[in-house]
Amino acid sequence: MKLSVSGRAAAAAVVAATTLLATGSLAGAAPATPAVAAVPDIPVANVKAHLSQFQSIATANGGNRAHGRTGYRASLDYVKAKLDAAGFTTTIQQFTSSSRTGYNLIADWPGGDTTRVVMAGSHLDSVTAGPGINDNGSGSAAVLETALAVSRAGLQPTRHLRFAWWGAEELGMVGSRYYVNNLSSANRSRISAYLNFDMIGSPNPGYFVYDDDPTIEQTFKTYFSGLGVPTEIETEGDGRSDHAPFKNVGIPVGGLFSGADYVKTSAQAAKWGGTAGQPFDRCYHSSCDTIANLNDTALDRNADALAYAVWTLSS
Repeated sequence: MKLSVSGRAAAAAVVAATTLLATGSLAGAAPATPAVAAVPDIPVANVKAHLSQFQSIATANGGNRAHGRTGYRASLDYVKAKLDAAGFTTTIQQFTSSSRTGYNLIADWPGGDTTRVVMAGSHLDSVTAGPGINDNGSGSAAVLETALAVSRAGLQPTRHLRFAWWGAEELGMVGSRYYVNNLSSANRSRISAYLNFDMIGSPNPGYFVYDDDPTIEQTFKTYFSGLGVPTEIETEGDGRSDHAPFKNVGIPVGGLFSGADYVKTSAQAAKWGGTAGQPFDRCYHSSCDTIANLNDTALDRNADALAYAVWTLSS
């Protein structure tokens, strides 16, 4: 994230039985309870296997996966190979920033109404200081595993599904802004939702939900309510991740976040556990943002919430 320095089965049954989405601004949104029952569990072990690959890539490429560096392109190639094998149509979009070549990876799942596109995305680059496993390997791996779950399920959504991995977010959302700026007005209007996942496995986690679009926000809140996990509105990264370029052109956005260098309060520790008076991620933008810098419970819950939103909003 580009920031200023400063009993699952039982729960799923509850969600499936009680979900009625609040009316919001997501065009054509409707109660999606029938689709919820089919939402798969996203195995956290699979997500972590992708993260181990990102760690190995960083280790073999100077310790990072930053824009314009070999570790970034190797990360993109890893994700693309998985998606190609799973039946996605993938596209690499090239751009230049800071005199270095950058890349976005876009993956479309065949079928669905292409005039109503649901996108889920994350930035794939790290800072140069470290491997970026929470920031933002966590979001990238969870989006990847959700896409692979779509393939395994043979999902046939009503809306078209598209997944994205952005380059150069750490330089100011460069890749996602390039993508949005190069969409025609017609293609922008076809995107009914963009969901962003940036840092979702913080080691001292919070559970934060973007409040930009009411329907998307309620979708995530409904999922966490089914788990008995309270959420708060996300403010630390507001406007500072890849949802911002989409929001700026009027596309409905939402997402999840588990915290960066803001400090967890006593009230937050009381409801979520963890350590009050310490950052949500003490290794934010540092060399210690490694495979050891994760909370498995947060990563698991957020990955499952991601899948729930993709299934629900695309139904």
